[in-house]
Amino acid sequence: MIEDKVYIYPIYITVDLAEEYPYFVEIPDVDGYTQGKDLAEAITMARDYIGFAVIDKLEQNEPLPLPDQIAYLQKNTQIKTLVDINFKKYKAQRDNKVVKKTLTIPNYLNELGIEKGINFSLTLTEALREKLGV
Repeated sequence: MIEDKVYIYPIYITVDLAEEYPYFVEIPDVDGYTQGKDLAEAITMARDYIGFAVIDKLEQNEPLPLPDQIAYLQKNTQIKTLVDINFKKYKAQRDNKVVKKTLTIPNYLNELGIEKGINFSLTLTEALREKLGV
């Protein structure tokens, strides 16, 4: 079971403006690397890498790689920063599995929707996302 808790992982970003993706990210706690076209993209990609890597480990019943509390060696050309992630929320936001729901709506809305070619599942999904702010 994934806890509803935020973890903070250190990352190291090396910048080389001569590269197509100049921001190279090292993520020591999950033995991973990623990159970005700018600093914001590099941090977003790091969060995604951590999320996918850790959720994959958890789904295979491997232990959660905890963030290391010791300082890694940092070179003068690196940016050292932290990335926060809540694995439970991260997994839920990327769970695209669909479920069948039975619902009741007024007949006139059903008839109008069919007449206009409305996709009821899509409409309900969009309305729920808007109402829930996700």
